[in-house]
Amino acid sequence: MRRIKFLLASALLAATLSAGGAVLAQTVQEDARAAVDRGNESYARADYEAALREYARVPAAAGEVYARALYNMGVCYYELWRTEEAVRMYRRAAEASRGRYPKALYALGVALGEAGRPAEAKEAYRRAIAAAGGRHALAQYMLGVLAMAEGDDREAGALFRAAIESAGGHFPGSHNNLGVMLARAGRMSEAEREFLVALRQAGGEFAEATHNLELCRSLGQTASAGAALSSLKTVGAVTRGGE
Repeated sequence: MRRIKFLLASALLAATLSAGGAVLAQTVQEDARAAVDRGNESYARADYEAALREYARVPAAAGEVYARALYNMGVCYYELWRTEEAVRMYRRAAEASRGRYPKALYALGVALGEAGRPAEAKEAYRRAIAAAGGRHALAQYMLGVLAMAEGDDREAGALFRAAIESAGGHFPGSHNNLGVMLARAGRMSEAEREFLVALRQAGGEFAEATHNLELCRSLGQTASAGAALSSLKTVGAVTRGGE
């Protein structure tokens, strides 16, 4: 009988501890989310230092919320032009989510690119694409921008096409840049179509695409005017903002 009573008491204690642990975990999550919300409010007011203090309150035990707080800290540092600190926070956010954080990996690529580290930026973009299941329009687009800067128009064109596909067809900047790649390859009619799509998707307000379309039409169906083609305008992409 005493053994039965002991077992019942042990079971009751275990249940109590389990319930207490669940309550504690819930409290940690609620406090963490509240800190992120306060940080977001400060961020919206452009008070990045105050936002950083709030995000820093989120403990590692908060799991996914912790990774999000680290990412948001990276965004704040990025807005403050403290790029290396932004890089560090984006890396920590990706690590905290075991590499399954496409947004943090993409932001890492942007920050590394601005820091003059293109090789590392490429790796970050590739990781973002992989984490997103092979479809990350912005990361594919920025890889295209980097390929274009290196003079690899063919690779850049393929990446801009991939970005358009990942975006469901709606990506004005990628259509414009793809048009530039096509024009440089002498495929003027195809280039013109891309510039038209870019303009339509941008609601007619896209200075680079307007310029490129007019130039393309003035050259006709030949790419012999190399000097004129050098004035075609491409666009890059940078994203800022927390979550």
